[in-house]
Amino acid sequence: MIKKQPWNNADDTQVLRFLGVFRYSKRAIELVWTTSKKLTLAMAALTLLAGILPAMAAYLGQLIVDGVVMAMSEREAGGIADTDQVLKVLMFEALIITLLAAVQRATSVVQSLLRAQLGQRVNVIILEKALQLELAQFEDSEFYDKLTRARREASSRPLSLVKRTFDLVRNSIALTSFAVLLWQFSPWTLLVLVLGALPVFLAETKFSGDAFRLFRWRSPETRMQMYLETVLAREDSAKEVQLFQLGPRLLGRYKEIFTRLYQADRALTLRRDSWGFGLGLIGTVAFYGAYVWIVLATVEGAISLGQMTMYLLLFKQGQSAVSDILAAISGMYEDNLYLSNLYEYLEQSVAPALGNLREGSTPGDGIRFEAVSFSYPGTTNLALNKIDLHLKPGHSLALVGENGSGKTTLIKLLARIYKPSSGRILLDGNDIEEWAPSTLRKRIGVIFQDFVRFQMQVGENVGAGDVDFFEDETRWQEAAEKGMAAPFIEKMPEGYNTQLGRWFKGGQELSGGQWQKIALSRAFMRSQADILVLDEPTAAMDAEAEATVFEHFRLHAKDKMAIVISHRFSTVRMADHIVVVDGGSVIEEGSHESLLAADGRYAHLFHLQAAGYQ
Repeated sequence: MIKKQPWNNADDTQVLRFLGVFRYSKRAIELVWTTSKKLTLAMAALTLLAGILPAMAAYLGQLIVDGVVMAMSEREAGGIADTDQVLKVLMFEALIITLLAAVQRATSVVQSLLRAQLGQRVNVIILEKALQLELAQFEDSEFYDKLTRARREASSRPLSLVKRTFDLVRNSIALTSFAVLLWQFSPWTLLVLVLGALPVFLAETKFSGDAFRLFRWRSPETRMQMYLETVLAREDSAKEVQLFQLGPRLLGRYKEIFTRLYQADRALTLRRDSWGFGLGLIGTVAFYGAYVWIVLATVEGAISLGQMTMYLLLFKQGQSAVSDILAAISGMYEDNLYLSNLYEYLEQSVAPALGNLREGSTPGDGIRFEAVSFSYPGTTNLALNKIDLHLKPGHSLALVGENGSGKTTLIKLLARIYKPSSGRILLDGNDIEEWAPSTLRKRIGVIFQDFVRFQMQVGENVGAGDVDFFEDETRWQEAAEKGMAAPFIEKMPEGYNTQLGRWFKGGQELSGGQWQKIALSRAFMRSQADILVLDEPTAAMDAEAEATVFEHFRLHAKDKMAIVISHRFSTVRMADHIVVVDGGSVIEEGSHESLLAADGRYAHLFHLQAAGYQ
C-alpha cells in the first residue's frame, strides 16, 4: 500500500496567507453598505439581472435559428413557411437585449454615484482618524508611509472590491445558467471551461501580490516625490528655489525617482503581460477544441444547427464567465491587499484620554514642573533633563537659551502634545494628565514660532484661536485690538472678510510682522485662557516693534501666567522670572538684575547682544 504524502507545510502556509488576505472583504462590504444602502441594493438587483439575461438571450437565439431552419425546410417541401413564431421569439430576444443594455448602463450609473459617495466617506474616515492621533505619530516616517499608502488607494479599493464581489455573483449566476444548458450537450464541457481559465488566474494572483509588495516598498520614494512637487510648486518655497537656483537639481532628483519607479513598474508589467499572453493561449486552445467538438456533433446529426449556435455561444460566454469569475477572485485578493493599508492605518493605536478633571485641587497654585525629563520618540538623548519650575498666576516667565536647548519642547509638554518620559507637570495641584484635554487646552493660549498661516479669511485666521467663537466677528475685533492687528486689518479691502494668502482668488499676502500680529490676536481669542505662551512669535519684527508688542502683551496678561521665549534681552528683561536652559537643563534662574549680578551664562549672552547695538 502506497503511503499518502502529507500536505507540504510551505504549501499550507501559502494557501492560508492567500485566504487570510480576504479578511477585509466583510469590512469593505459593510463600509459600502453603510455609505448608501439604496445604491448597494440597486447594484445587487442589477447584478442578478445581468447574470440571468445572457443565458435567456442565448436560449432564444437557439429557438430563432431552429425556427428559421424549420421554416426553410417547410418552404423547400412546397409548403407555407410559418414565420410568426420566429418573429415573436425575435422580438422577445430584442427586448431581452435592450433590457440587458439598460441594466449595464444603470450599473455604470450606480457605480459612479456610489464611487463618489464612498470616496468622500473614506477620506473623511482617514481625516477623522488623523484628528485622534498624537503629534509624535505625525513625526514618525513609518506612520507617514502608512498614511500615504492609505490615502492613495483607500478611496477606490472598497468599491472595487464590492464591485468585483458583485461581478463574482453575476458571473456565477450566468455560469450556472450556462452550465444547465451545456450539461445537455456534455458535462465535460464544464471541466474544459474551468481548466482553460485556471492558468491565467494563478498567474494574475501571483503578479497581484508582486505589485502590492512593490507598492509598499516604494512608499518612502513616492512621498519624496510628493515633497519635491510641493517645494517646486509652492509660493512659500519658490523664492529660495529661484534665488539659489535649486530648481534644476530638485527637478533632476524628481526625475531620478520616477525613473527608478518606472523601471520596476516596467519589469513587472512585462512579466505580467508576457505570462498572461502565454497562459491565455491555453484558454484559446480549449475554446477551439470545444468548437471542433460541437461542429462535428452537428455534422453527425447529434444536435441541430440551432443547438450548435447556442452551444458555441454558451461555451464562448461560459469561458468568459469563468475567466471573469477567476479575475474577480484575483482582483478581490489584490483589493484586500491594498485595503490592508487602509485598515492598518485606521487600527493605529490611539492613547486614551483618561483625564476628566475640570478644576484643580489647589486653585491658584499655577504651573509646576517637577523633575521633568523627556526624550523624543526613537531617540535616547534627553531633550529635557529634570526640569523644576513654578509659575504662579499674575507672574511672567522668560525662557532663554540657544536653539535646540529644549525651550519649545517644554511648552509642548505643558500643552500635553507630548508626555514626559519621567517626572510630572502640575496645574493647580493636579497632574495635567488628570485634566480633561478640552479644559486644559482652553486654559492655554500658545503661539509657536512656526505658527500656521491659514489660507482663509482674516477673521477666520484670528477666530482659529477659539473654535467656540470661530465665526464671532465681535470676538475677532476684540482679539485683534489686543494683538495690535486691528489697525492694518481695518485698512484691508474687505476688512475681516479679506482672503489671506495667494492660494485662492483675491487673496492678500501679509508681511511677516503682520502675520505675527494675526497669530498674537489668535492667542487673545481664548478669553478663558489663563496661561499665555509666546514662543518667539515676533522674530520677524524689529526690536522696537517687538518691545511694543510685549509691553502690550504684558498689559493684557497681568492677571494670567505668561511664558515668553525670545532671543532679545530687551524683551526678556521684562519678565518677573528668567530661566536659562542649556542642553535640556536649567543652568540659571532669577530676575534680570540677579542674573546680571551672578555674571554667568545669562550675563554673557546679554552683554554679547548689547555690544551688537553699540
